[in-house]
Amino acid sequence: MSRLNQLLGALALLFLMACTSLPTTPAPARVELVRYDAVTIETLAQGTGPAIVILPSLGRDSYEDYDQVAAALAKSGFKVLRPQPRGIGQSTGPMKGQDLYDFARDVAAVIDQQAGGRAVIVGHAYGHFVARMTAVQYPEKVRGVVLAAASAKDTGQRFPAVWTSPGRAGNLSLPVEQRLEALRGNFFAPGNDPSVWLKGWHTATRLMQVEKPVPQTVWWGAGTAPLLELIPEEDPFKPRDRWDELVKEFGSRVVVVTIPKSSHALFPEQPVAVAQAIEGWVNKLTR
Repeated sequence: MSRLNQLLGALALLFLMACTSLPTTPAPARVELVRYDAVTIETLAQGTGPAIVILPSLGRDSYEDYDQVAAALAKSGFKVLRPQPRGIGQSTGPMKGQDLYDFARDVAAVIDQQAGGRAVIVGHAYGHFVARMTAVQYPEKVRGVVLAAASAKDTGQRFPAVWTSPGRAGNLSLPVEQRLEALRGNFFAPGNDPSVWLKGWHTATRLMQVEKPVPQTVWWGAGTAPLLELIPEEDPFKPRDRWDELVKEFGSRVVVVTIPKSSHALFPEQPVAVAQAIEGWVNKLTR
């Protein structure tokens, strides 16, 4: 074999190795409309594989806050579904007199129509209420629940100013500086930029979500689903003296991961750490 042929062969081998080592990129996210009865739920779907449903925080949508985490999970071989709450985007349905039972039914419809009937649910902040309720009402559809920046059991009683801070942060009629003060103190760890949350709030959805509370005893246990709790280390909604409350109550059902340099917003603060924690836990699920 001539030196030229040897060189060409070596170059071809190097090219092949480079191509096969390139990271795979998931297909772009696409919008799917899930319909049942008088309800339509706009859902952003991305990737293929076992399904992970991400539910957003109070009065916020399911898109920009979760773009980086969703892309990472899709790249790792999951189908990531992000349903929009009613009143946001193309999601429509009754907005008065609704409660966690109704919101759980919305999630169940997404799981049935887009996830083949089974999924892991990630509930961020307020979303953990809906995730837990879905696991209670539809246990056969829920492989596990990720509680991301979930509040402690008694935060509302112990820290009422913290509990009501979403209403100030998301009140578009307040001066920007007042909203930023609420965001700095309750949603973003020191050094992280709270201004990214000046947008993305939906007042009608927030009012719908808090209008008709369901007793905590109904949804707190999340049925019998395995639980991963992601605790931001600077989250005032989850004080350090409550970090072990779920392990004390539910034992081996619970895995706890703390996320440094993050607070209640969590996802835009530490997307890499969040995605890695979710992926590692889901890959160990046996149900």
